[in-house]
Amino acid sequence: MSTPSHGAPALEADCSRCFGLCCVALPFARSADFPVDKAGGEPCRNLLADHRCGIHDRLLEGGWRGCVTFDCFGAGQQVSQVTFGGVSWREAPETAPTMYAVLPVMRQLHEMLAHLGDALALEPDEATRTGLAASAEEVRTSTAASPDELLAVDLVAVRSRVGGLLRAASATARARRRRRDGIRPPPRRMRAGADLVAADLRGRDLRTADLRGALLIAADLRDADLRWADLLGADLRDADLRGARLDGALFLTRPQLAAART
Repeated sequence: MSTPSHGAPALEADCSRCFGLCCVALPFARSADFPVDKAGGEPCRNLLADHRCGIHDRLLEGGWRGCVTFDCFGAGQQVSQVTFGGVSWREAPETAPTMYAVLPVMRQLHEMLAHLGDALALEPDEATRTGLAASAEEVRTSTAASPDELLAVDLVAVRSRVGGLLRAASATARARRRRRDGIRPPPRRMRAGADLVAADLRGRDLRTADLRGALLIAADLRDADLRWADLLGADLRDADLRGARLDGALFLTRPQLAAART
């Protein structure tokens, strides 16, 4: 993977350029996703001296599902190589607490940047496009900031602005698609934030549905048509997506797919 150019951070994880930050900075608890407890700032027992995972090729078999479904969106290498200039927490242990605190901030910025890029590709109206471009520049600038500047970012405010713009771009794109293809609006039950846990949605036509933030845990979505559906933040853990049409689904991320059955 190429090194990101100035102002354009890579949005896909490159573990070879990271200091194993997700394996150290983030806490987890014994659960269906992890076989043990680990405190934030404590290196995972599987982390090797070269910052690689010692069981990367057998994580699922060992009960480390949470590692398989996690994606930093490139934040790990950005913090390692840009924010801290390639000096690891092992080489400069005094930087470790700040480095660990910066990682989740950077991850949110990178995820927002990925969604902003997706939204711009939807060809929104001029006002929304202008807002998206301005927000993307704001977020890109933040990703290159100092540790102190990153920790001072008001993520709640940024996410609120970005969320409104993503919602507007999504609504325009889905309405345009419905008009173009004669798609009927989905049932009211298929709405943003809906509780669809374990719902039987097999084979359903969910094209252009607004399912952002919906709880689709363990839902049966086999052979469902989710083209152009807005899946921003939808919880797809253990959802059965076998045979589902997902091409063109809006804001669908790698972690969501990794958490589902495909």
